[in-house]
Amino acid sequence: LSFVIISGFIKGDLHNWKLTEEDYIQAGLNDTASLRPLGSGGFVPFGFPGILHGSATCFYAYIGFDSIVIRVERAKNPQRSIPKGIVVSLLICCLLYFGVSVALTLMMPYYQLQPESPLPEAFLYTGWAPAYYAVALVFPCSLSLRPLGYMSSKVQLIYVMAKDGLLFPVCAKIHIAAYMLITVILGIIAAMIAFFFRLDGFLHFVSVGTLLVYSVMAFCVLIVRYQPERKKGENEVQMQEEKLPEAEKLTLQGLFCPLNPIPTPLSGQVVYVCSSLLALLLTLLCLVLAQWPIPLLSGDPVWTAVVVLLLMLITGITGVIWRQPQSSTPLPFKVPALPLLPLLSI
Repeated sequence: LSFVIISGFIKGDLHNWKLTEEDYIQAGLNDTASLRPLGSGGFVPFGFPGILHGSATCFYAYIGFDSIVIRVERAKNPQRSIPKGIVVSLLICCLLYFGVSVALTLMMPYYQLQPESPLPEAFLYTGWAPAYYAVALVFPCSLSLRPLGYMSSKVQLIYVMAKDGLLFPVCAKIHIAAYMLITVILGIIAAMIAFFFRLDGFLHFVSVGTLLVYSVMAFCVLIVRYQPERKKGENEVQMQEEKLPEAEKLTLQGLFCPLNPIPTPLSGQVVYVCSSLLALLLTLLCLVLAQWPIPLLSGDPVWTAVVVLLLMLITGITGVIWRQPQSSTPLPFKVPALPLLPLLSI
């Protein structure tokens, strides 16, 4: 990718960012209908909506950062190194993708880029044949290596989630057979998906899956942080149960002013229910904002009232979760600003 970026700045032409209607006509694109199907200008030809569409398509670039988080137990200073590692990795990925996009659009007009193989075709367009063959050979090799590292990190992620009680307990057993079984199952699923999907459909599929995974992960942080302790020693469990009242009852006052300073089974169930309601309300809010943008912008009273009602319900449920007691168990790393940060992430 660094070679592509440097080559793009060497072989690039700024005229490709200043295209006019004459350039489209000379390229044989006479039926452009005032350039709407192809955009205009060369630089950000489709405007801000095009940027949003492209960023949604390229969301697969942010896959794999969970491999940093699952190594939190091995970090010397996780409170500092884990956020730093994630932010630095994000910056590197953003710079690489921005650099490749700049290089490609400078090397050749954007409307001539081939979605199936844009990097080699760009070098072929500029007449740099050796680089064309080099990139065409190296690029598939790098793609074939990525699933290997991806699978190994996913096996470790499944083990950590099972250890925290989010997956089946059998996945938390440390032995080669369990690791091999998980790897084989993931490999078969990935191979079937890659066989039945085209490249563009596969990228959209991966982006949607990544959004879903990170959303579920944020909700898991909400759920786990507010749950009572599990699998402790018998003496500690007895001491904890002695501090709790014999019977708990759910009351309106207890939702906003819990009596216990530590998580209880009742407070954990409250967070479970509230998190599920938040998932439903956030989904409804996204559907309303995505399907009816024009009435909302025009001040339609019905849809405005629906959005305000959903926001009020989300705020109220978030307040209920915020008032519940959090687990005080010392961990190598804890997500700050709960429950606001996970909800903003979603």
